[in-house]
Amino acid sequence: MVAAIIQARLGSTRSPGKTMKLIGNKPLLEYSVDRAKQARYIDKVIVATTTSNRDDLISEWCKEKGIDFLRGSEDDVLDRYFQTASNFIADIIVRVTSDCPFVDPEVMDLLILTQKVLSADYVSNRLKKRTWPHGLDIEVFTFDALEIAWKNGKEKREREHVTPYIIEHPELFKLIEVPLQEDLSHYRLTVDYPEDLEFTRIMVEKYDANKMNWREIIDLLRKYPELVEINASRIDSRL
Repeated sequence: MVAAIIQARLGSTRSPGKTMKLIGNKPLLEYSVDRAKQARYIDKVIVATTTSNRDDLISEWCKEKGIDFLRGSEDDVLDRYFQTASNFIADIIVRVTSDCPFVDPEVMDLLILTQKVLSADYVSNRLKKRTWPHGLDIEVFTFDALEIAWKNGKEKREREHVTPYIIEHPELFKLIEVPLQEDLSHYRLTVDYPEDLEFTRIMVEKYDANKMNWREIIDLLRKYPELVEINASRIDSRL
């Protein structure tokens, strides 16, 4: 089974509570969930949240919407992912975050197919160098690779960020990157800061960008470059 696991919590250090902030008439998290559900090759979409009391809001929302979820460690995100994948018996995991409302189902399908065709342990569209817009980052990896990372990853950053152990051990895993020919890394489609939230609200409420694919969104931003300026100061090429 191919499962999209969307990590979500309300304790973000840069923008607390952003996961459930309303954009239009829906919480931010719902946009990531909806778009993951549109992917042809994803069998199940699961929210992986935490056991913290403040994340009761997320679990209650999932229950109300009929969305599969599991609660786990707040700090050990690798364990949260492993327990979620194990509980739902996922063979292939698609890692998505709740702060990327424009994450694209076509890109998910592309990476899933790449993993299947090349029998890769790990596939990403952002491995060595970013070429895709911020907010379209997706990782696809096998349960076997996740389990090895879970058993062997000991460092703090390996537990907080899920895939560092896999990425940093190419001798153990077959890693594949799917870059763009054109560098679009100067576009920012994720939500970390107030400027990102403003940008996302305008994109959704004025232009219905949540109904667009990633190419249509880029075309819109090229047509109205003033939109790009809203959160351009938050672009960091290292991320």
